Amino acid sequence: MSFLLQNARALAADYVRRAVEEGDCVVDATMGNGHDTVFLARLVGETGCVTAFDVQEEAVRRTRELLRSEGLLSRCELLRAGHECMAQHARPGLAAVMFNLGWLPGGDKRVTTCTQTTLSALLQALELIAPGGIVTVCVYPGHEEGERERAALLQAVSALDVRRFNALHHRFVNASQGAPELYLIQKNPLPQPAEGKRAKI
Repeated sequence: MSFLLQNARALAADYVRRAVEEGDCVVDATMGNGHDTVFLARLVGETGCVTAFDVQEEAVRRTRELLRSEGLLSRCELLRAGHECMAQHARPGLAAVMFNLGWLPGGDKRVTTCTQTTLSALLQALELIAPGGIVTVCVYPGHEEGERERAALLQAVSALDVRRFNALHHRFVNASQGAPELYLIQKNPLPQPAEGKRAKI
């Protein structure tokens, strides 16, 4: 018997694993300790690419060391920059973008992702992903800024055009009030012209 109801990060990884193929390009919007970057680098293979963002030099250092130890550094671009700069560095047609909000594990908890830049990065990610591509956002409402992010994300994701995106909100209803939550957004396929009709250009 397998346990299907996993935590937010494990659920995000399951969805991304199904969306990403070898040779794809993806983004880790919040490098942290580098675990998501390594996960993505393995998925895209030698012919794919990962662009990863973090504002903290310590996060970039930890991620670089982890990637080097796994032999994956050559397929990754590590940027000491906020994820709100995503559109300046990531190419369109992404298969996946992963956000794991909050602070650097083991780091200064006063340095955390912020609602304004998170929303900016999310909107950029939605434009950059290819049809069929996905965005995952793990949010931690157990701290003040995390609760603001959760509320803003719920409002923004709920307002997305259903013709362009499908969106899910995973939340364990019997967990504590501050338990991590997952938002998952997939861009819909481009509409196909009806048979016998030419597509308008």
